This record gives sequence, C-alpha cells and structure tokens, in this order.
Amino acid sequence: MTRLLHFVAAETSEAQAALAELRALYDDAGPENADVIVALGGDGFMLQALHVFLGKGKPIYGMHLGTVGFLMNEYREAGLEQRLDRAEAAQIHPLRMRASAGGKITEALAFNEVSLLRQTRQAAKLRILVDEKTRIAELICDGILISTPAGSTAYNLSAHGPILPIDAALLALTPISAFRPRRWRGALLPHRARTRFEVLEADKRPVSAVADDFEVRNVTCVDVGEDRSISTTMLFDAGHSLDERILAEQFID
Repeated sequence: MTRLLHFVAAETSEAQAALAELRALYDDAGPENADVIVALGGDGFMLQALHVFLGKGKPIYGMHLGTVGFLMNEYREAGLEQRLDRAEAAQIHPLRMRASAGGKITEALAFNEVSLLRQTRQAAKLRILVDEKTRIAELICDGILISTPAGSTAYNLSAHGPILPIDAALLALTPISAFRPRRWRGALLPHRARTRFEVLEADKRPVSAVADDFEVRNVTCVDVGEDRSISTTMLFDAGHSLDERILAEQFID
C-alpha cells in the first residue's frame, strides 16, 4: 500500500542530514496531503511533533536520531514503506493542565507528564486533592508529577514512579524528592480522576508547572486530568510496539 509521507526533523546536523537523504529517496507530500508524518530525532522532538500535528488525524512514525529514543523506531533509510505497512499503532490521550498564576489561567496539553517543580532553594509545599477530596494536606518536596502510561518510562521512571502498560486506564502520581510525608511513594489514579495541586506559601516557595515542554511559572493552583476527547496515533515497527517496549522496560536492571 502506497502512503503519502511528510518528513520533519530536529535541528541537529544528524537529523537534518537524514531528512535530506529520505527526501531524496521518497516523495514528500507536504503536511496537508500526507497520510503519515515521519519524525526524525529523539523523544523530545517526537513530543514536539505530537503537539504540532495534534488534531490533524495523521499518525506519526518516528525514527531515532537523538539522545533518547524510547518513542522512536530504529533509523534505516531502506524499506520504509514496507515497515509502515506492517507497523503497529498505539493511540494515546494527553493530559490537560489548567494552571493559575497571577490571576490568569493557562491551559496546555501533555502527552508525557505534568510536573510541578520548586523554583528556588526553598522546598515546595503542596496540597493534593483528587476528585475534590484532600488526599495530602501538605506535601513538602522538590515537586510532583502526574504521568500518562506513554510517559511513565520518562521523568516518572527517573523519579521512581511505576511503569504503566500503554492500555492501562491509569495515571501515575509521583513525588519528586518528598521530605514530608517522607515515606509516601505516590499513587495510581484512575484515568478519569481530576487532580488539583494547591501551592502553599506560594510567595515564599514559588513553584512552576510544566506540561511536556511548556512551562508556567509562579503558579498558585494547577488542575490536571486526562482529556479523552483528544487522541493521536503513533506507529511502531512490528514486534516493537509501545506496549511491548513498556513491558520490556520493567525487566531492565
């Protein structure tokens, strides 16, 4: 089956060289006419591509030419059309963040995670509510994050959060260097949960909120929930689907 392709690449010399090579081998139909977007870079660039092409109804197939490539396929020039014919699809939904700062509400989407982080040497103090019920009255920490299954092997895993199967109807709530309560390791939330983070002593202990790579500083309150009305599709080589990668990651030392 012949697919119309559009290639996009990170700004690195390696990715740009690969972009030129692939465009010499395959026709580039442009972003509007393409059936599939082929993204060249690392996981950070894949997240950018997911945001750029969100709502276009075009699946994205990544090839690894960056630092981290968990969300990417192996880079090879030959046989791309055959690989796409056999590719396995993963449908993912983003988190929607509503952050209050300076009397203004800012919304952003995150395919990996929404994180709250202290801005200064002072630890953050946060109140956590889930579905309007206070779960932790005061968490003293460097920060906290809420992760999708697709993002559970990224920052969430580095913060010792759980790895979630891609089809799990769950979100991971993971503290970052929690001081009090010291033994709290986080929680698994149903995907429909609505989580609110209230920043305590916000003037003394400023906090920023980050949705993937979009940051809002000096927040006072952040609401996070999965937006199931929005979805996008990622393509992975046969035998290397996203759910297989996430499963395999749990057995790596």
